[in-house]
Amino acid sequence: MPTEQRMPSPHKKLPAAEGTDEQYTIAPQDNEDMAPLPEHAPLTEALLNWFRQNKRALPWRAAYVPYHVLVSEFMLQQTQMERAAVYFERWMQRFPTLASVAAADPDEVLKAWEGLGYYSRARNLHKTAKVIMHEHGGCVPDSLEALRALPGVGEYTAGAVRSIAFNRSAIAVDANVERVFARLFDVAVPVKSIVASGFIRRMARDLTPEGQARDFNEALMELGALVCGKKPRCEACPLSRFCQAHHLGITAERPVPGKKTNYSALEMVTGVLVQDGHIFIQKRLESGVWAGFWEFPGGRLEEDETPEQALVREFAEETEFRVRPTQYLGLVRHAYTRYKIAMHCFVCVLEDTVRVPSLDAAGFPEPKLQAATEYRWIEARDIDSFTLPAGHRKLVDAWFPGLL
Repeated sequence: MPTEQRMPSPHKKLPAAEGTDEQYTIAPQDNEDMAPLPEHAPLTEALLNWFRQNKRALPWRAAYVPYHVLVSEFMLQQTQMERAAVYFERWMQRFPTLASVAAADPDEVLKAWEGLGYYSRARNLHKTAKVIMHEHGGCVPDSLEALRALPGVGEYTAGAVRSIAFNRSAIAVDANVERVFARLFDVAVPVKSIVASGFIRRMARDLTPEGQARDFNEALMELGALVCGKKPRCEACPLSRFCQAHHLGITAERPVPGKKTNYSALEMVTGVLVQDGHIFIQKRLESGVWAGFWEFPGGRLEEDETPEQALVREFAEETEFRVRPTQYLGLVRHAYTRYKIAMHCFVCVLEDTVRVPSLDAAGFPEPKLQAATEYRWIEARDIDSFTLPAGHRKLVDAWFPGLL
């Protein structure tokens, strides 16, 4: 590797912490007065040349319509690119304009988002569309201040929308960019630390060429996604000659891992209550996890409780229905935030219809809802019209075709 072409490390060694013999290579903190390194131009040129040849054809890149970019960034906050592209196409068929999102019912928005998870993004996108229609004349704003004021838009999303939609100068540091920079500059502390984060932002700003913020930010993200992934392909990297971690043979050790998420195991139960060819669903409260979603009643198992006992208890607590499980469907496993869920799924019937306190206008048993805002008795074939939590959607996909 020609040393004259490699970018020198901008790091410094800090003394060992008291009581240890370990040193850390730490980048300088973000400082507006630091001058750009002169070696930036060759690195940036190499990156942009690579991007021009390897840029993926993504739907929001067709014309960089600000509304399209905004939706894509909301989706990409917690979703992989390939999956987001599929949902983006579906979304645009249902909501072709920002105005159509703003005018939609919240249930329509959640239904269009179903399957992407992290549904607060959908709610915030709905709120954002309304704010833009009412406060910005229906046009996505291009200033960082106005973008950050929108619901669900943080520093990264604001920078990404400003730079990608409008090609205006802004940094957009996501996990891909952090990984690239951690290797490129041998950042030897977790990238989320204050020192590392400040340095990465500083370098992202210094490296961005005038008038090319869009291509530069997308190129960094693309490189992190396609080449500099968890298992880097250094032989295909246009920046390998500049890369400190590659030069030192420590790409597998960068980025330095941060604190791992500790997941809690939850054992739960749910039941599909069947009555006269219909099934019972209820709408969750407007706060908490999966707020406003439709679901089958159920909840956590208590200590020393069997799944069948938990099912009976949960139905009684949530609806005052007395139910009896008639068929065990199986176990659904899924995870969200910091929980790993094992959910027992049953078919059940009312234990004694004579004791049901009242019937609704359609002649079906009427619950006394304790953990929901409304209910429906529906035919199984209509279940796809309702937005369900991930575990309940898995239940439907696995067993509904042959259930009724």
